Amino acid sequence: MALIYIHGFNSSPASLKSRQTADWLSLHHPDVTFYCPRLSNEPDVAIGQLRDLVEGAQPPVGLVGSSMGGYYATWLAEHYGVRAVLINPAVKPYELMLDYLGENANYHTGERYVLELRHVEEVHRLEVAAPLHCERYWVLLQTGDEVLDYRQAEMRYKGCHISIEQGGDHSFQNYQRHLPEIFEFLQLSPECHE
Repeated sequence: MALIYIHGFNSSPASLKSRQTADWLSLHHPDVTFYCPRLSNEPDVAIGQLRDLVEGAQPPVGLVGSSMGGYYATWLAEHYGVRAVLINPAVKPYELMLDYLGENANYHTGERYVLELRHVEEVHRLEVAAPLHCERYWVLLQTGDEVLDYRQAEMRYKGCHISIEQGGDHSFQNYQRHLPEIFEFLQLSPECHE
């Protein structure tokens, strides 16, 4: 089995949740291959990186996506028929990205890059209006998310398995306590297919 963790906008494989996932897997399931690619700042390139990983991984493949990573994970889950756990997922990131047009710096690496309107359009083209296979998703939301309105995700993923916790924040406080259940959910993932 392979587990792919997809970090959020302006984040990196150094994010706390990525490291917690890797550490938990190495302790409890060292046979599982863990991937957390450093995604390109160009969305078309980033989704290409992720497609290559899903297609090249030993099935079954499970996805964990945080924020913008949840948006990418949704597209991948629909396209490849794999399961995804979404952590405070972005629903319309292309709207929020408009506030970041111009030069930006990655929160973890400090890498500077320029976000252009074409990048926003690339993200918009990946939109999944509503998941067709709700059984593939588990959505974890915290109402205290200061970046995204959790109610947008609650509506977008209506019919999917959704857990809403009061309080918390965008980073999803105490994420690590859910890892045993996340792994159990992803183990049910059907084999990857296109």
